[in-house]
Amino acid sequence: MDNLNRIGLDTKESKELAVLLSDLLANYSTFYQNTRGYHWNIRGDKFFELHLKFEELYNDLFEKIDEVAERILTLGHMPEHKFSEYLKSSAVTESKEVTNGYKAIEEILQAFKTLLSKQRHILNLSAEINDEGTNAQMSDYIREQEKLVWMYSAFLNK
Repeated sequence: MDNLNRIGLDTKESKELAVLLSDLLANYSTFYQNTRGYHWNIRGDKFFELHLKFEELYNDLFEKIDEVAERILTLGHMPEHKFSEYLKSSAVTESKEVTNGYKAIEEILQAFKTLLSKQRHILNLSAEINDEGTNAQMSDYIREQEKLVWMYSAFLNK
């Protein structure tokens, strides 16, 4: 019984999940900061439309960052908080171009592709170890983000 954490999950398996969630947190944090940059610096004929959409997106990402960090804590581990560490592990890279709306949308779609892949991996592991909390969280994120991919892709006529 001593190999179970506070919420009744295997300690070793929870640690593996916390590591994956920490990686997800780094990717979300980088994506969030990029989206803030798009919001602040967007220019051009779609300014008003994209400025609002980017604000909606970064507000959603901010909530998810908090939720992922709190899930890591719930599993009995400590989330990383240093941005310098996030940049070392994040597959989502810092955006270099934040004024072009179409380029920003392409980068957003790439970030979602990365997040969706990572979240599906976490979903599979959480299902294997009967972690319904993490499983439900990832399932909700995937469903929401798949719809956003469709919408952002439609904006680019793809």
